[in-house]
Amino acid sequence: MLTLKVITENQDEVIRRLAKKHFDAKDLTDKIIAWDTIRRTTQSVSDANLTELNRISKEIGRYMKEGKTAEAEAAKAQVAEIKEKNKELEATKTNAEAEIHALLVLIPNLPHETVPEGKGAEDNVCEETGGTVPELPADALPHWDLAKKYNLIDFELGVKITGAGFPVYKGYGARLQRALINFFLDNAREAGYLEVEPPYLVNADSGYGTGQLPDKEGQMYRADADDLFLIPTAEVPVTNIYRDVILNESELPVRNTAYSACFRREAGSYGKDVRGLNRLHQFNKVEIVCIDKPEHSCQSLDEMVAYVRSLVEKLELPWRILRLCGGDISFTSALTFDFEVFSAAQKRWLEISSVSNFESYQANRLKCRYRNENKKMQLCHTLNGSALALPRVVAALLENNQTPDGIRIPEALIPYTGFDMIR
Repeated sequence: MLTLKVITENQDEVIRRLAKKHFDAKDLTDKIIAWDTIRRTTQSVSDANLTELNRISKEIGRYMKEGKTAEAEAAKAQVAEIKEKNKELEATKTNAEAEIHALLVLIPNLPHETVPEGKGAEDNVCEETGGTVPELPADALPHWDLAKKYNLIDFELGVKITGAGFPVYKGYGARLQRALINFFLDNAREAGYLEVEPPYLVNADSGYGTGQLPDKEGQMYRADADDLFLIPTAEVPVTNIYRDVILNESELPVRNTAYSACFRREAGSYGKDVRGLNRLHQFNKVEIVCIDKPEHSCQSLDEMVAYVRSLVEKLELPWRILRLCGGDISFTSALTFDFEVFSAAQKRWLEISSVSNFESYQANRLKCRYRNENKKMQLCHTLNGSALALPRVVAALLENNQTPDGIRIPEALIPYTGFDMIR
């Protein structure tokens, strides 16, 4: 959430920058400033009334000492009247603050100045590519057929048990999932991320803190009886570890990693993009989260991007990094890099990671702050990234490594799988 100060002191700048996200902030910011004027005016009158109350209260004491009962009673009546007015003023101020807050959560994060112009995914900028796209024979199979051929994933059984988008992994397929999770966690730990194991259900305050609520409520599974939400990513519980926390500057940056199952309704998804593992309602992912000070967060973002690149390279997958344009970047992000791997059998790029800097947007909601060397309190910057999401990694691994003898396992993964081929 943007701070009230940013909007009231830099309205034109806020409107200009949000136009890059194709968001017209004029009406909302006008309303916020109008309500803030009411809030400040009300506070000013209330403060003046309190000063007057203090003055009259002293007079009452003097009147009582001098035996001026009538004057004292008149002053008491004046005090009661001012107190009643202040109750009304306090109600007005409280209402104005509620209106301001309700409007602030509707405004997206400001995009970083390096975010390119663009309307959608087609306008994202490719920053870097790597790896080699394998040459597969004409009869190469997509991963959903490979999964059936080698009895790795049973999509139909998942439909029976739960519904579409909830696959059942079997044998080598289940072992590959477990191997990738451990591989990602071990690499994150070696890179300096502290491993945590978070809950898979969060309350509304946690969803609000990282921006899933109210913006993405329709995409989350909800346990209505307990007013809890199934997490769409470990970003939510891990980042909320630092909700209402004041860190010392010496503790920053804080780096965490976590494995979790992820649950997403993916309402409105259809067509070829949802075939097989391409889009699921439940999947596994290892997340990395960083809490940092503002002047260092861009460097941390670069380090996180480099770290995710190292994972993809170890898995021997062809990859590219995209800088997301204004029309494709998320509501809460200031700057995002997407990683995609090439799926040789499907002949298309698959997104496997988003690495984002939210700057102070989440931290303002979370009240996640740090105390600098001068003991002054400041909002932290928050960052997170997928490192990595499993489904499309698995899809690319199966498709790109298929051979007449089976599916080859990348060398870096063999110590985790315990096998070098799926036959």
